[in-house]
Amino acid sequence: MKEIKRILFATDGSEYSLGAQRVAIELAQRCRAEFHAMSIMLSTQDLEFVGTHQMRESREAEIQARLDTVAEAAKAAGLACTTHLVYGEQPEHEIVNTARGIEADLVVLGRRGRRGLARFMVGHATAYVAGHAPCSVLVVPRTARVWQQRILLATDGSPASEEATRLATDVARQCHMPVTVLSATTASHSAQRKQEARLSVDQAVTALVAAGVNSDGLVPEGRPDEVVIEAARNTGADLIVVGSHGRTGLSRLFLGSISERIIGQAQCPVLVARGGV
Repeated sequence: MKEIKRILFATDGSEYSLGAQRVAIELAQRCRAEFHAMSIMLSTQDLEFVGTHQMRESREAEIQARLDTVAEAAKAAGLACTTHLVYGEQPEHEIVNTARGIEADLVVLGRRGRRGLARFMVGHATAYVAGHAPCSVLVVPRTARVWQQRILLATDGSPASEEATRLATDVARQCHMPVTVLSATTASHSAQRKQEARLSVDQAVTALVAAGVNSDGLVPEGRPDEVVIEAARNTGADLIVVGSHGRTGLSRLFLGSISERIIGQAQCPVLVARGGV
């Protein structure tokens, strides 16, 4: 991808991070990017019950061993890996802060983690990072792999969707992949809103074609997250690109609800484009 010079992979050592690790390493190879891996030692929740200094050291050693395992996998792929054992109380904040500190161009993480489920099967930390990171975020389901077939770009004409279009164009050009652009409407939408959906798709397709990308457009009717997932399945798309929030976005206070539902249901990686801040 264009200007991907530094990739940050965030792991909690759970099975849900395995797909993200695999994809992050392969992307670093493709992009010839610096590869960073981070994991977090919770300074309160994990340590308040630790009674001795020795036990604390044991916990630190466990987390460092987790990072060393990632570094070994990267080394086997011909990559150097810089590891970061970060202390903090809120993992999602530490991931965002680390991404900002190393000036990451992409954060890669699993869809869920050890701390349980938020709504629609997206971990709380994952949803927060996707909505607040200073760069684009790639969320990877456990069994997913790097894309090879088709990109599905979900757009609604919002500023965040415009950034998603630019990002999808970069990925498509580098990977020589076609793109299907989709904007969903519902039965309750006005004729004007439906026309706007068609216009947003046409504009994205025009931009992609001008950049030399084979693309087509769809404007199906239905609940947005459901039609995106169905379209990915029907078109064989193995990467979905979305904006961090849509027309009714919350100024990056949270990840947009539609994007979050798409992340939660997708069987392929979902790339969340960085919106304006």
